[in-house]
Amino acid sequence: MFAELTEAFGPSGYEGDVRAIMAGHFSGSMSVSTDRLGSVVASHEGEAKGPKILVAAHMDEVGFMVKHITKEGYIRFLPIGGWWPQVLLSQRVNVRTRKGDFEGIIGSKPPHAMKEDERKKPPEIDELFIDLGVVGEKGAADAGVRPGDPIIPVSPFRFLANGVLAAKAWDDRVGCAVLAELANDLPKHPSRLYLAGTVQEEVGLRGARTVAGLVEPDVAFAIDVSLSSDTPGADSDAVEKFGAGAAVLVHDSTMIPNVALRDFVCEVAEAEGIKYHLTSLHGGYDTGAIHISKIGVPSIALGLPSRYIHSHVSAIYEEDYSALLNLMKAVTQRLDSKKLSEITKFV
Repeated sequence: MFAELTEAFGPSGYEGDVRAIMAGHFSGSMSVSTDRLGSVVASHEGEAKGPKILVAAHMDEVGFMVKHITKEGYIRFLPIGGWWPQVLLSQRVNVRTRKGDFEGIIGSKPPHAMKEDERKKPPEIDELFIDLGVVGEKGAADAGVRPGDPIIPVSPFRFLANGVLAAKAWDDRVGCAVLAELANDLPKHPSRLYLAGTVQEEVGLRGARTVAGLVEPDVAFAIDVSLSSDTPGADSDAVEKFGAGAAVLVHDSTMIPNVALRDFVCEVAEAEGIKYHLTSLHGGYDTGAIHISKIGVPSIALGLPSRYIHSHVSAIYEEDYSALLNLMKAVTQRLDSKKLSEITKFV
């Protein structure tokens, strides 16, 4: 499942392949629908008519889009989502055109042809180009290339040493994997559960907004990655590292979670013996859009430490994934109407 999800083509706005995979995982035991942006939502009524629990994970990955083709046949491109240009040089990409998928290489002016002051500066994305191996504008046209065509990194899933899993797009195919496994655990689930693979998170939490309007949840969770701090040059005092278990977000740029819901998640983790840690992030999650829909939705983001996100190859630790999955299963099993009433009681 990890290879299937991480290797799938799915930059923001072009999530169709991932949506098909998720719908396949959902369809065995859930009712499946979509909203009008393309997010896929699976619903399960459960044994008891308890609260409507939404668990969201975004299907899209950071990628690129064809901006224009040069007269020599090279592709100038735009970023979709956040990229650091230094990670792009000489990397392989897959350009999807109306005539098929074409592999290319991200190129730049060679350092041997640069002046000394140019070599000291990192390139800007608009200075880079993609080489498909075609000749001239006609060669690009014969391949079906045109402005607006989506582009993703080429990076196969790999097992590294010590339970480390490497792939592109862990942000957020790891959340998609959790949703798929939650769907397989449904026959004994007591609550009204909604699992949503959202679109366009990387460009502004867009799918989360429309999913919230479709589901109208009573409580919501976003499953996503957080940032590991156990690499050279990172904050050595930070708790966010491989082996730290599930991440419970106490703050991000888009939301401060419902405090009672946060405490409930921690209590469940401790009762179940699931390893977890509290952390914060400068970025945002789907819950940033969900929690302010309609009259407000008690929400929290959960994740796991990851390395090297928003690049061609990122990494997670398998034991942290297991902790995250087990925590999400336990929380949704225990979250009933009585607990929701406690979470939303402010006066």
